[in-house]
Amino acid sequence: MRFAFATLLTCMFLSSCILMDNKNEKQNKDTTMNTIKKVDWLHNTNIYEVNVRQYTQEGTFSAFSKDIPRLKEMGVKVLWFMPITPIAQKNKKGSMGSPYACSDYTSINPEFGTLDDFKAMVKTAHDNGLKVIIDWVANHTGWDHIWTKQHPDYYLKDSATNDFQIASGMDDIIELDFSNPALRKAMIDAMQYWVKETGIDGFRCDLASWVEVDFWEEARPKVDSIKPLYWLGEFDELETPDYGKIFDASYSWKWMHSTRDYADKKISLDSLVNLLQRYSHIGDASMRAWFTTNHDENSWNGTEYEKYGDLALPLAVFSATWNGVPLLYSGQELPNHKRLEFFEKDPIKWNDKYELNDFYKTLLNLKSNNPALRGGDATVQTHLLQTTAPDKVLTYVRKKDNKEVLVLLNLSHDDVDFSTNDTNISGTYKNVFTGETLDVNATKNYVLKKGGWLVFEK
Repeated sequence: MRFAFATLLTCMFLSSCILMDNKNEKQNKDTTMNTIKKVDWLHNTNIYEVNVRQYTQEGTFSAFSKDIPRLKEMGVKVLWFMPITPIAQKNKKGSMGSPYACSDYTSINPEFGTLDDFKAMVKTAHDNGLKVIIDWVANHTGWDHIWTKQHPDYYLKDSATNDFQIASGMDDIIELDFSNPALRKAMIDAMQYWVKETGIDGFRCDLASWVEVDFWEEARPKVDSIKPLYWLGEFDELETPDYGKIFDASYSWKWMHSTRDYADKKISLDSLVNLLQRYSHIGDASMRAWFTTNHDENSWNGTEYEKYGDLALPLAVFSATWNGVPLLYSGQELPNHKRLEFFEKDPIKWNDKYELNDFYKTLLNLKSNNPALRGGDATVQTHLLQTTAPDKVLTYVRKKDNKEVLVLLNLSHDDVDFSTNDTNISGTYKNVFTGETLDVNATKNYVLKKGGWLVFEK
């Protein structure tokens, strides 16, 4: 009882302050971001990660292209392709190697098709109104990348072996030396190549914080000079805040790991609420990408259902409705209960049922169409709501002008009967999944089944 009361007090406090702008922090942002012209579609977008190797039996761009109209119909806005460059053969992992061990930054992995095949796929995506970003692995290459012969000075050296320096914990890749101006120019030239040659719309930058931040400060304006691009960085801004000045969105790694701990009953819901407060203090100059799985998580740590159990879908609802950008992975609409091999061929077992298609379609369209769910918009307010079950449910309302989205998530392992009496919500709302109406002035009590959620728009 004492714990519940204390948690309730915490939520009452956070409901008034959790996503208020931190003006001082914003004023201290580096002027770099002020010189970058951001794409106008970043506030309402979502990202779908494409694992080309495992997406189809063929594992090619052409085979994947057939699914683009279906993904458009589901509400997908941006396609992120895992690395499309050829894979180094020396010291490769497994029989097929890791796509993150590049052998040439300006060539296509023949496993996926040809450059013309990729261009055709990008055109199909654009014709369907979708954007395309590609994975960019700047920190390291494979052992037989063409630069190891042509420009060995581009690499860091291991003083003990007098050979190339192995990347931390991954012996199939070697690290580049970003103190070398020639390497920086070559890397930027390679990024510009893909924009000019294929018309892509941005980059997802692998291990972005493993590369010096001043490289990204140099690279983004030069690559953006071709056209404004979208930049997603693999780093957590809580840990490396300077990178947030460069990228449009970053990973919410701390949230992903903490929700796993919460699902395993290692931490309390109060801890997650406090973490959300920390993220909110970053401000809206950049955004967080929220996700329950991706290529790394699925292959190495388990599917979202292995990690979260009944909480997988409520957390997916959170990812689509909290301040930021939702990130999906290939097969989540199935749903996919399979760990995909990373270094071998292991296709997703599509069955043409897409049981979660409508679930994601509803959420993604709501994200795209309701201004209250705009990510990275300082004019949108988010309030946590007071309930009688603060240790079991996460409830919040997001508002912009007269638009509102109300979200109630059961994050416990039990059915929950609770009530709320919060001045931040009033009037009539519509359930986005069922169309049923809710008068929150008359309805104070709610029942959420285990793994349950409710989403309403005013």
